[in-house]
Order: sequence, then C-alpha cells, then structure tokens
Amino acid sequence: MDSSQNSVHEQSPAEERKTSRRPANTAFRQQRLKAWQPILTPKNVIWIFFVLGVFAAVVGGLLIYASRMISSIELDYTDCGAKATDQWTLMPSEFVSSYWRNSNGSTAVTAQWMKTNNINYTYDNFEVTNLTNCSIQFNIVQDMSAPVRAYYKLDNFYQNHRRYVQSFNADQLLAKSVSTSTLDNTNCPPLATEEVIEDGKPKVRQIYPCGLIANSLFNDTIGRPVRLGVREEDNHTLIYNWSEKGIAWKADMALYENLENPDYNLIIPPPNWRKRYPNGRYDEDHPPPNIKEDEHFISWMRTAALPSFFKPWAFGNETLVAGNYRIDIVDNFNMTAYKGRKSLVISTTGPLGGKNDLPGILWLALAGFFIVISLLFVAGSFLRPRKLGDHTLLSWNKETNSTAKGKGKAPAGPSVGMSTSRDL
Repeated sequence: MDSSQNSVHEQSPAEERKTSRRPANTAFRQQRLKAWQPILTPKNVIWIFFVLGVFAAVVGGLLIYASRMISSIELDYTDCGAKATDQWTLMPSEFVSSYWRNSNGSTAVTAQWMKTNNINYTYDNFEVTNLTNCSIQFNIVQDMSAPVRAYYKLDNFYQNHRRYVQSFNADQLLAKSVSTSTLDNTNCPPLATEEVIEDGKPKVRQIYPCGLIANSLFNDTIGRPVRLGVREEDNHTLIYNWSEKGIAWKADMALYENLENPDYNLIIPPPNWRKRYPNGRYDEDHPPPNIKEDEHFISWMRTAALPSFFKPWAFGNETLVAGNYRIDIVDNFNMTAYKGRKSLVISTTGPLGGKNDLPGILWLALAGFFIVISLLFVAGSFLRPRKLGDHTLLSWNKETNSTAKGKGKAPAGPSVGMSTSRDL
C-alpha cells in the first residue's frame, strides 16, 4: 500500500482562505482601533463637578426668571355659597393670591364676592332652576399679555386613586355597542348600570358615560370676565373674549366618538348629571353630550397625578388690560364633600407654561450639590494628597497587623509596591 495515501493532505493557501473562519486581519475586526480612556484624576473630577454646578445654576436661574415673567391671579371661591351674602363683601385675604410680572409679588389684590340664590340657567335647551350664582369682582393691576389662560384648580381631590383611574369603559367612549352584562364586568361598577322600575317591572339601564370619572365631572359654569367702569360707546371692550375650544389634547380627542342614534330606553345619565336633563333622562330633544367635541369632559377624563391640580377652562388671544373685572360662576361643584378647595386661576404663559418656581429651585439645588462635591474634592486633595497610581496602597500590598504578631502567622507582605504587567 502506498504510504502517500496515509499522509495528511495539506491545504493550499487558496483552500485555506476559502475554508477559514478566522476574521479578516483589519484593525476593526481584530480590535486594534485607537481608543481614548479618560483617567479621572482628582483635578479632573473637581473641574467636572464645578462645570456641572455652573451649568445647573445657569439653567435654574433661567427657569426662575421665566417663571417670574408670568402674571397670575388665583381666586378661591369654595366658600362663596356659605360665607358670601347678597351684598358685595370683601373676600378673605387668604382666598386671594396674585403675582405680577416685575413686581416681586409685592402688589396686593383685593376682591369682593356676592352670591345670588335661586337663579335659573339653561343647559342644552333645558332650564335648570334653584341654582346658586357666585359673582366675584377683582382688579388686574397690569396688562396681562396674550395668551391668557383660565384654569380651575382643585385641592385634595384624588383623581390618582387606583379605583378611580380605572373607572371607565373605552369601548363605550368610542361609541361601540357594549352589552349590559359586559358593562357590569368592566371597571365601571358601581356606576355601570342601574335598575329602575317601569310599569311595575324592573328594567336595567346603562349609565352613559359610565364610571366614577365621568360622574364626578367638574360642573361649575365659569363666565367671561366683564370689565367694569367703562362704557361700550367709548370703544371699550366690556367682555373679554376667551374660547373654550382647543383646550384638550388632540391625542385625547381621538379616544372619543359621538354616540349616534342612541337607544334612549337603554341609556341614562350619570347620577351627578341628571339635574341638567328633564326627569333625569336623555331624550330626542336633550340627547347625550357630544363627548367628541366636549373638551371640558375630555380634559377631565385625563386624570391628574397629584391631589392638587389645574384643569384648563378657556384661553384668550387678546391682552387682558388692567382694570376692574367681574366674573359670574354657577356654583354646582360641591367641594365640601371631598374636604377640598376650588379656585379660579387666570394666568399668562411663558416658554415653559404657567408660573412654577419648583423646576428652577430643583436645578439650583442640584447646582449646589455639584459645587459642594467639588469643594469636598478640593479639600480632600489638599488635606490628604496621594500619588496617582501608587501600588503600595493596594490591599494586597499593605502590611497587615497580623503578620507582625506571634508564631504561625502569615509572613509579612512586601513593604514596597509589586510590579505589574503594565510596569513591565
């Protein structure tokens, strides 16, 4: 037998290149790219923290400045029905707060209120009787440049409660057909359906829209500011024109659809809505609201994360000139049931929205933290300096106390630094 047949076949260079799975001999494939690895020396760390502190201080100062350029007035009218009379009286000073641009908050604003009982107000072609109107007079000490926004503020109202946040049905809000049994098995109970007696027989109706969020809808009616002390014939605008459209997010508006051709024998308004409908029922002359276009409803359904929050009511694109104004509010929303407060807020806006000093304060606090850390590093580098990369400070190079005591103890380690591969 030919011994050459038993020999190992040697691959040619061409065959080796064809079958080899070894990466190509390039700087990228063989990880020979140049790299920069910063060494965080005490000097570098001091400068890094100092620069970060200066940057945070500048940002915080700009945020504070932007907030101080906002003018706003807040009127707490929670106790109007209980404390106001049928004559104009001064509102307690703790119920009136304001801040005016470039005034350092030193300009005080006084306000008066008056209530009128047993008034009538028309909602969607239905006149509701026996309501209370709260009238507020206040003065604006300087022009409020457009855009001017009106909000209602609620305190101690927990929209962030887990049961409350989940209490709605998305299919119902999209005008999809939802059976009664299905609605009872959603997050809407106990405000999903209601059993009534008609003609001596029980009948179950669906609450539309169902759930706790819709039922607790803010239902005060805030009128437009009316300027006092001027005459219309003198070419003065008496009523400030603000719009209640465009206050909801467009993304939120896509979550709602108008209910077309509703079955009035099947649906019923939420309990807190029924005062605005004849006999507490929907009918052809008083159909359910078009929730697709009801932006107050849409903004209310976006629940707040904190127990004190603002919700938009209207905005104006004209300057609200300085002067005395009056606003009428139909007082329907009972905050005493929640042990909370409600306020009307009229404010200008800036690049970052309304007045809020908190972001600026947080940035300034962060700046102080960075500056203090840099000073601590400076003090440490002077009080306890050390050589950079000193191997004698490594734990395995230090002489321990145990090596200096008694028999049977481990021999003492080297008193000088050991060389490493990097030293070699």
